[in-house]
Amino acid sequence: MHRFFLPPEQCRDAVLELTDREAHHATQVLRLARGERITVLDGAGNELLCDVVEISKRTVRMSVQHRHHTPRPPCSVTLFQAIPKGKVMDVIVQKATELGATRVVPILTERVVAHLDDEGAEHKAEKWRAIAIESIKQCGSPWLPVIETPLTLKQQLARRDVFDLPLIASLQDDRRHPRGRFRDFEVAHKRKPASVCVWVGPEGDFSPAEMNLIKAEGALPITLGPLVLRSDTAAIYSLSVLNYELQS
Repeated sequence: MHRFFLPPEQCRDAVLELTDREAHHATQVLRLARGERITVLDGAGNELLCDVVEISKRTVRMSVQHRHHTPRPPCSVTLFQAIPKGKVMDVIVQKATELGATRVVPILTERVVAHLDDEGAEHKAEKWRAIAIESIKQCGSPWLPVIETPLTLKQQLARRDVFDLPLIASLQDDRRHPRGRFRDFEVAHKRKPASVCVWVGPEGDFSPAEMNLIKAEGALPITLGPLVLRSDTAAIYSLSVLNYELQS
């Protein structure tokens, strides 16, 4: 069954309408016909089964037949990702969405090649948000992650975000297996964490000064194994491990 996306404010009525990019995909790529059943995701936990009732060149009208709501996962997962060079961040956003990240915050660090002004940063963020939308349509996730506008490391740390279990992928000697960090939390609190974050550095990793700043805010170093991973591989690895630990 084909999946489409509409923001929550456009999903309240009994008859919905696809326009612009979604309508073009429905009519020109998929060649939908009247009477076909499709799924509409609103990114806020709702999945709507709809029947196509009218098709024009620029719009598709649908009648909602059933609504299903999926509650938020019990633990929110935030990825603080140093922006890699090229288009690698596109892949990271895609895979982070598939792996259930709640929030992705692109970080500009000392060893990040990209230099963005405010307009460039927002343009990048809009592109990554579009990638996240395509990803939930592909994987069927009812929840769309928040993709934030890139920030410098100091800007993010100044926000003083609080997490039950803050982690940082590290190559330093004080790193531990992620399972140990989860077990320590569960022993101390008699429950699983309700919020987790993981910091992943750029190619070449965070500088020693940056690593110390992040750790000073409470992030616990974890190992991703004996090999030095690419930034995108490290992000996927980290989120996969978090998924496993939170669901086990």
